[in-house]
Amino acid sequence: MKQKKKRHGPLLWLLGLCLSLSPSLMHGQNNFTISGKISDSSNGETLFGTSIFLRGTDIGAISNEYGFYSISAPQGSYTLVFSYMGYNEMTREIVLDQNMTLDVELLEASTQLDEVEVTAEEPERALLRKPEMSVSKLNIKTVKQMPVVLGEVDIIKSLQILPGVTNNGEGSSGFHVRGGAVDQNLVLLDEAIIYNTSHLLGFFSVFNADAVKDLKLYKGGIPARFGGRVSSVLDVRQKDGNSKNFAMTGGIGAISSRLALEGPMFNDRGSFLVAGRGSYAHLFLKLAGEDNSASFYDLNLKTNYNLNKNNKLYLSGYFGRDLFNFGGSFSSSYGNASGNLRWNHIFNDRLFSNLSLIFSNYDYELGIDFFDFDWVSSIQNYNIKYDLKYYFSDAFKLDFGAGTIKYVFDPGRIKPTDPSSAINELQLDKKRALESAAYINAEHKLTDRLTAQYGIRFSHFNRMGGQPLNEYLDDRPLVYNSTLRIYERQDPINEVNYKKSESIETFSNLEPRVSLAYQLNELSSVKLGYSRAAQYIHLLSNTSSVTPIDVWTPSGKYIEPQLSDQFALGYFRNFKDKVYSMEVETFYKTVDNRIDYIDGSDLIGNNTIEREILSGESRAYGVELLLRKNEGVFTGWLAYTLSKSEQRTPGGDAGGPGINNGNWYSTPHDRTHDISLTGAYALNDKWSFGANAIFQTGRPVTYPNGQYQYEGISIANYSERNADRLPAYHRLDISATYQPNRKPQNRWKGEWVFGIYNVFNRRNAASISFGQNLETGANEASRTAIFGIVPSVTYNFKF
Repeated sequence: MKQKKKRHGPLLWLLGLCLSLSPSLMHGQNNFTISGKISDSSNGETLFGTSIFLRGTDIGAISNEYGFYSISAPQGSYTLVFSYMGYNEMTREIVLDQNMTLDVELLEASTQLDEVEVTAEEPERALLRKPEMSVSKLNIKTVKQMPVVLGEVDIIKSLQILPGVTNNGEGSSGFHVRGGAVDQNLVLLDEAIIYNTSHLLGFFSVFNADAVKDLKLYKGGIPARFGGRVSSVLDVRQKDGNSKNFAMTGGIGAISSRLALEGPMFNDRGSFLVAGRGSYAHLFLKLAGEDNSASFYDLNLKTNYNLNKNNKLYLSGYFGRDLFNFGGSFSSSYGNASGNLRWNHIFNDRLFSNLSLIFSNYDYELGIDFFDFDWVSSIQNYNIKYDLKYYFSDAFKLDFGAGTIKYVFDPGRIKPTDPSSAINELQLDKKRALESAAYINAEHKLTDRLTAQYGIRFSHFNRMGGQPLNEYLDDRPLVYNSTLRIYERQDPINEVNYKKSESIETFSNLEPRVSLAYQLNELSSVKLGYSRAAQYIHLLSNTSSVTPIDVWTPSGKYIEPQLSDQFALGYFRNFKDKVYSMEVETFYKTVDNRIDYIDGSDLIGNNTIEREILSGESRAYGVELLLRKNEGVFTGWLAYTLSKSEQRTPGGDAGGPGINNGNWYSTPHDRTHDISLTGAYALNDKWSFGANAIFQTGRPVTYPNGQYQYEGISIANYSERNADRLPAYHRLDISATYQPNRKPQNRWKGEWVFGIYNVFNRRNAASISFGQNLETGANEASRTAIFGIVPSVTYNFKF
């Protein structure tokens, strides 16, 4: 719904309400604060999600993304406990009679066969009480134990075996969360937006596991500090770099290799990380006489500098690119580039802040030699954001901040490659926009058992000028012709030129977020959440083509922003002294103003996208189950999702029946059943094994249901959109890891990873095409499968 920007101060109002509800949560006369940073003793990496609590009390905290924590308690003597999965628990005896600072370094636990832990979720004590739900957090060590295609560790594929997350088939990029589309996921690498998460058309992700410290996927209950997407947020954090010693890690695989270097710098006041990765399969293809080739590379960079104990600077960057060449007549490339300069500042023992200046760019190039032209499109954004966290007390914490993103959309530029070509250079209209937001969010311990997290985000989107805009009769770019029973594109009646300083359209939205956690007992809790989110940019793609042709466009006069409302209810329980755990969640999500495309739409090189689309709504609902075994020589989990994702697209202002006569139809990423079983087994100190078993309902597709003859040509007639499905998808992967030298005094540590992807050689259908046999004249269907059985071997090393 379009709104003018409101002049009242909803965020200030909420802040006043928070404080009025909790006057006792402010500084008490006899309360003192202990604060500091938590890091790894071996490399100096800060630890996000460490549990800190005063033994024998309910007073505690969780360290933030930069390892900072703050706890307030009455004067007295306490045992302070620091606990983080995979590390030895540390205790400190303290006398709290004044505000104090305590930085600690935790020691990584030695691997024992009876103490194998594969999860990196927060300790269960904190997890049950924390009003955070629909969140998945994976340890990089866990990710590296999973068997994956061609031996390459893959963060995105690891997330896809968790409940509520799926892919769109082999050879496809991105991921889907709770029935949402790829463009509805906000993917962040050190706070910078990543628009395409895939290498080699979805075979690998852009995230180099050697450069990643931790990752967190918000499937629902998205905190108010995040915005701009209506389905999920994937927050990936790079390592800071080893501040203790020079270190090197890497691996040599079947089609790619990687190397990461890190160490201290600036006279031990900072550190650096440089990680690179590249593929060389295209070299083997050339040696084999193949005309086709495909390759990728990426580079992760990061450094930091301690100005003093209260100020720290970070500079990080990512650069990645994919290159394709098909038969010398068709070529393409695409890539992401991002950079982030951050300033961490600790005002005092209760107030922490982070100021970020961020740039990101995604571009795609397509070259077709037959037509002698190159096509280039891109999206750039410049982002400034300021986030603060205030620790009023153990029972009340407040996050607040603001940010602005400037977008520049270049939908395409066609350039002739031959000067004598008859094709003229064509530049589609660039689009510009400004998205601003402010938020406030509180975590409030209401009672010993009940904790709430509530907040609100105010977002404002300004579609800027600097381009001509078409006007149509009755503001209808598309009209239904009832005689021909098709949608017809209307010719513009006028063209208005807007200056860059002018606004074409503005939108404003309030996005409330709330979640509650009630601890039933020491082993179980229930959680309830609601969130509203607005998304102002849209991905235009109506094809499952092998090329990642991603054209982004902003909301404006003819495209409304997407608005989602999601409700979730969950039950969480531990069993047998927390060796086993169970999570059950049910969700219901609606999205307004979800666009879909008319039959025969043309999105590439199109300056009038509004004449190709209809606006509708979507909904998704389901139940997710996660059973985990957290400790012992055998660990793993069973994930099951039963869900439905569908869309309804009526004719609206264009008239007519819309798509599928305005009835609900399955979205392309709907999967009724999604089951995955993941396990890891430590046989001894040298050998360990892993396995994945996956089953998914086939994704929806549109098949022909008949044909007719016209002037001797057979023409197919198609059923309703997405009325059919591909065959069910299932696969088994296994891996074995051998560590030949386990002596702790040896700095060089190596391991061999042997894997088999798709053990039973299942030819899962990526697509099914229909055609006519030229020799027999019979109709036939052809199945396209990306992978059969794929063995792999990788050597990983660490120095």
